[in-house]
Amino acid sequence: MAEFFSHRSKPSAARIRIRSDLPLQHLAGFTHRWVDADGVRLHAVEGGRPGGPAVVLLAGFPQTWWAWRKVTPGLGHRFRVIAIDLPGQGHSERPERGHDTHAVAAHVHTAVQALGVSTYSLVAHDIGAWVAFSLALDFESHLRGVALLDAGIPGITLPEAIPTDPDRAWKTWHFAFHIVPDLPETLLAGREREYVGWFLKAKALSPDTFDDAEIDHYAAAVAVDGGLRASLAYYRDAAESARKNREALKRRHLTVPIGLHRRRRLIPVGLPRVPPKGAQNSDHEV
Repeated sequence: MAEFFSHRSKPSAARIRIRSDLPLQHLAGFTHRWVDADGVRLHAVEGGRPGGPAVVLLAGFPQTWWAWRKVTPGLGHRFRVIAIDLPGQGHSERPERGHDTHAVAAHVHTAVQALGVSTYSLVAHDIGAWVAFSLALDFESHLRGVALLDAGIPGITLPEAIPTDPDRAWKTWHFAFHIVPDLPETLLAGREREYVGWFLKAKALSPDTFDDAEIDHYAAAVAVDGGLRASLAYYRDAAESARKNREALKRRHLTVPIGLHRRRRLIPVGLPRVPPKGAQNSDHEV
């Protein structure tokens, strides 16, 4: 079961649980909604062409739905656009457990259906792409297409070993760090802005891509109660996500069109071209 509330209809703040410690970011022509999706309250921002085909956007670490704000108005001319904060992101609920990507995918799909959408395209970045891939495995019949942006998929293209070459290690060192119990919280509490700022400046194509206000927003979303723990939980549950992905692929292959964006290239593929675990062809890394 699922239900949703719209910020535009102005129900009580307590009912839709707007976080007083994290200001809402508003975008002209788009409406904030909160959806009860099988026991987890998700925040979504919806707008665009009401009768158009739907496209659902999922952001990654350390961002929120706000990462899509520059593309949503353009998409809105043709599509009904729904940008969703994953559990633990932005104004979505921060559950204590259940961050493997198949569990999260079920919440996302329930939320989309609660908004009256039965079929949709899916565009996702980073850990949002982890969720999108699992969602495609579990709910393929509801998808028109999937675009995965800059992410290694657990159990598919995400390497198990962290490289030690400094020229490569800086890109993936945090995977192991985030998995360590308790230590990241101890070291990062009160330093969320420095940590988030490093990610957004070091990993962007240009270090000037994100201004101070954007870094402040994303850092605040991580720093609010439960935000850091929930962000790390996706990495801590990555082994379970990988196991479920592999099990799903033993039963069936995907036929929905999938595009993998890597190193400023868009590679249209079907699942038969996605390499098995451990493959070394970097052209296929998600």
